[in-house]
Amino acid sequence: MRPLQFGRTTVERIVEVETMWFDPEWLYPNMTNEVLARNADWLGPRLFDATARKIPLSFHSYLIRTPHLNILVDTCNGNHKVRTPKVAWQDRLASDAYLRNLAAAGLRPEDIHIVMCTHLHTDHVGWNTYLKDGRWVPTFPNARYLMAREEYEYFSRLFATRPDYPVAHGSFEDSVLPVVQAGLHELVDMHHVVEGHLDDGVWMEPAPGHTPGHVTIHVKGGGQEAIMSGDIIHHPILLAEPGLQMYADFDAEMGKRTRMRLIERCADTSTLLLSAHFPAPTAGHVCSCGDAFRFKFLSD
Repeated sequence: MRPLQFGRTTVERIVEVETMWFDPEWLYPNMTNEVLARNADWLGPRLFDATARKIPLSFHSYLIRTPHLNILVDTCNGNHKVRTPKVAWQDRLASDAYLRNLAAAGLRPEDIHIVMCTHLHTDHVGWNTYLKDGRWVPTFPNARYLMAREEYEYFSRLFATRPDYPVAHGSFEDSVLPVVQAGLHELVDMHHVVEGHLDDGVWMEPAPGHTPGHVTIHVKGGGQEAIMSGDIIHHPILLAEPGLQMYADFDAEMGKRTRMRLIERCADTSTLLLSAHFPAPTAGHVCSCGDAFRFKFLSD
């Protein structure tokens, strides 16, 4: 994804894992061969490997640069995190790709002013911390880590109830609590404005369903808006098949309503949709297609 310009603000993609391929039923348990077959042509090989029968996900952050702030949105999986068998593909990763790609964008971890979490699932908070001398410490020592209050309190209650259970596959303990213990967290309203205002700025909006306190991140400037959708939409097939159920949704019906509101808000407008998991070039527009929708990527 090329850097995107919104007035004096830019957005670019910081990649941890460019492409990882999954069984469709792992993501959407009610997926069928018929659903895949009727969407195969428009998905193409970028979005569906028909031979292997797998769909791709990317894992990346968004780097927002305003005139005053360097902001990271979601921090992927992280290194050396011990994960439960349900997410074995995240277990004990050891790659320099994420910090190397941040450096290629001209920034060190110390240069990040704000880390924003759309939600607190394990693949969105991993690089919040790193392992140093056997302890998890904040990766971005000069940053404020913003979390929706509802989201943090939900996971905190789970952890308080069962401290021996790996909440969020263990990521609450190794990727969220160390930030809190370091005093770098800030619990905010789900309508929190980070900088500027709703006509020219960066802000959050409520988008519950996948988790109780899930939010979208909005950037607007120069008459153009982008919405970072977190895990509302994992794969473009959902635009054409809204009946697919995401296995990890906290509230499936609420998640579907949130998803449809976002799709209809973006459809046939200039608003860019920036998903947390669409493969490169990632950014694009939602377009109407009969009684459903399609995703049109920006050119590479």
